[in-house]
Amino acid sequence: MTLQEHAAQTAATKDITTASFRQDVIAESMSQPVLVDFWAPWCGPCKQLAPALERAVSSSKGRVRLTKMNIDDHPQIAGQLGIQSIPAVIAFDKGQPIDGFVGALPESQITDFIERLVGKLPGGTKELLEAAAALVEVGDVPQAMEAYGNVLLEDPGNTAAIGALARLYIDAGNMDAAKGYLESVPADREKDPEIVAARAALDLAEQASSIGDLGALEAAISANPNDYQSRFDLAVALAAAGDQERAVDALIEIVKRDRAWNDDGARKQLIQFFEAWGPMDEMTKAGRRKLSALLFR
Repeated sequence: MTLQEHAAQTAATKDITTASFRQDVIAESMSQPVLVDFWAPWCGPCKQLAPALERAVSSSKGRVRLTKMNIDDHPQIAGQLGIQSIPAVIAFDKGQPIDGFVGALPESQITDFIERLVGKLPGGTKELLEAAAALVEVGDVPQAMEAYGNVLLEDPGNTAAIGALARLYIDAGNMDAAKGYLESVPADREKDPEIVAARAALDLAEQASSIGDLGALEAAISANPNDYQSRFDLAVALAAAGDQERAVDALIEIVKRDRAWNDDGARKQLIQFFEAWGPMDEMTKAGRRKLSALLFR
């Protein structure tokens, strides 16, 4: 981002008060959507959200406005809207609150939120990310890496691109490159889902690299079904090889037989699988159902 772009972005973000709310939000929203970011100086997630929110609003090219209200100084509006935790962002249109979210969402999800208000945004990092993901889908990894690299040229802290590049290098067996990208993550973005998933995938790949022949592990389990270490190692190796269902089932079997084994290690490893695969992955959903059915029967 150039200095001029940063200045324009900062100018587009307006601090508001209880007294100015009617003019700065209600009246302004008659002509375009206005976002109100409710925050406080002591709120860590608020500081994490702010730059991503400002970038996403800036990419709308003026189709939405951003305002900020410090609830420590001006608690009345937040109270009237029933806001109980921050950061909270409420969108106003035609004088009415129409949508919102709570928490420090990643920039991609904030962009999705804005697009629900004003329609698809032209250009920007979102389209570059979509193009890169499409290249991954068709197996063109070199071009996908270049596309994600272009995202980082425009937005060096973009965790969606960092996480995706790290995953591609993990899949290619280049752990050092993956670690290098993950080390570039800004400290306040470490908990972004793309980074959590990439770190979990890296840990999983490093675990799997030290595991021996699958056939030997399967033979050990066949000879002794209570050989939990072999069953655990098999699960890790299967997950690294992409056999998610068998990996989940192997760990579920350990939990079923001996939940306390290795300090609840099988359940903890399942959670790492789910983090690596992401919450929307079908095997994450299926695995969580299996685990819940076992733990809460």
